[in-house]
Amino acid sequence: MGTQFCMNYAHFNHQISLPQNYPIPSLYILSSFNSINFGKNKEKCVVSYKAKGLRKKGFYVTSSSSNVGTSLWENWAPEKSSKAPPLSDIVWPSAGAFAAMALLGKIDQILAPKGISMTIAPLGAVCAVLFATPSSPGARKYNMFIAQIGCAAIGVLAFSIFGPGWLARSSALAAAVAFMIITRSVHPPGNSASLPLLFIDGMKLHHLNFWYALFPGATGCILLCLIQEMVCYLKDNLKF
Repeated sequence: MGTQFCMNYAHFNHQISLPQNYPIPSLYILSSFNSINFGKNKEKCVVSYKAKGLRKKGFYVTSSSSNVGTSLWENWAPEKSSKAPPLSDIVWPSAGAFAAMALLGKIDQILAPKGISMTIAPLGAVCAVLFATPSSPGARKYNMFIAQIGCAAIGVLAFSIFGPGWLARSSALAAAVAFMIITRSVHPPGNSASLPLLFIDGMKLHHLNFWYALFPGATGCILLCLIQEMVCYLKDNLKF
């Protein structure tokens, strides 16, 4: 009796051979082949599958242990690229990050008498996402602003209920993650999830209360988005 299983073709790049004129069924997909022992050499494994309610055999998978072993380490290697990025794709995002932090630092000098800082750590992570990977989901304006405003407000609420301490931190982080999932505004690499912790542990931010939902996170993101537009324009039009 054959064993029904499916394959993740993208992960293991198995070679599939079908008998001539054999109907191709729809397959159920599994995530790994950890329970299958292909042996040291290439072997053929009979696969059973369902097609129109019937169980049929005659589907073969050819694989080698070297392919499986290589796949386990793919996440530890850099992405494969046919060519190196042009110098302009490195210089302009780096220059944008420098300009962003310089601008926020200058604003800090103006706001210093009030004890407020714009150069908070999460905005550094936002710079990396906006300038290095502008087309990624994390760089979407919806993800950024919904997550920044919502998670910051959650931090203020958790602090108001639980006060400073581990309970406020853990509750705020859990609620922030749930909020981003529900609103589909997950903002990697965890920029927004750090805002509640920053507020709870930052005494100089407590006096902002719920204004913290807009400042400095959302306000800083507006400035960074403007700089991102300039960086993207320079990358597209001034290449070297």
